[in-house]
Amino acid sequence: MTVKWTNKDFEVFTTPGLEQRMSALIKNVRPKFEELGITFSTYFSSKIGEEFYPHVAKHARRKVNPPIDSWVAFAPNKRGYKALPHFEIGLFKSHIFILLCAIYEAPTKKEIANNLLNNMNSFDELPETFFITGDHFDPNGIPLMDAMKDGSLEKLLTRLRDVKKGEFMIGLQLPKEKTVKLSAKEFDKIVVETFDTLIPIYNIMVNKK
Repeated sequence: MTVKWTNKDFEVFTTPGLEQRMSALIKNVRPKFEELGITFSTYFSSKIGEEFYPHVAKHARRKVNPPIDSWVAFAPNKRGYKALPHFEIGLFKSHIFILLCAIYEAPTKKEIANNLLNNMNSFDELPETFFITGDHFDPNGIPLMDAMKDGSLEKLLTRLRDVKKGEFMIGLQLPKEKTVKLSAKEFDKIVVETFDTLIPIYNIMVNKK
């Protein structure tokens, strides 16, 4: 079974209050992340050749502010994903994101960044529709093509290497208006195509030949 998104899923992130938003998130969105978790952990395990595990965001540390986004992450570690390069499918109120991420908790950030900086030509193979960001709370990001032309890509990777809070995320955004029109099968196809394209970048991050 694959996932069909609706306006109601995106409207979760306009629900006021932490408890009410978490309740709406758990009811409407989390079952879809769990479904995607099963499907795509199997996909990554077969594509990358080591076992991947799904991690659905719980937002457990939040005491006051309601979450502005949520996601399911995939990494080759059963206990957690934040310390490793990982993949995510998630949503803000305005769009779905399908990403490859290295966030500030990763102890190998420096090596990840250097591996990418030494293989800048690998970004030439990626679609013009991709975007990058250096902050996992940033719902906008910048188009990859612009970032390659103006040097922002190199700056973000250098920041990932040199700054403790540096992060790097790359992938696709699907606007809400487009997403709700997709059938489950069409959405599934887009996710597979996006991850197929990102896996070579992941392999560079983890120095996997």
